[in-house]
Amino acid sequence: MLAILLQALSEGAGLAIMGAGIGAGLVALGAGLGIGRIGGSAMESIARQPEAGGKIQTAMIIAAALIEGVALFGVVVCLLISFKG
Repeated sequence: MLAILLQALSEGAGLAIMGAGIGAGLVALGAGLGIGRIGGSAMESIARQPEAGGKIQTAMIIAAALIEGVALFGVVVCLLISFKG
């Protein structure tokens, strides 16, 4: 009985670690896509209206920092899940 319980516990821990790894990968992928989209849109906006380049760049940096913050939070949560398992 104890062996079955330990086996189920280790399978659950393996699934938790695998899920945390997949989650961390998805978070990194989402952050990369978000920052890439922000950068592309900012460059297009600056090309259309060069005199607003400073304001656009400031807004782009703030948005990129917010995306990085959310991505870091997601990776930390995934790491906590993996260590808990």
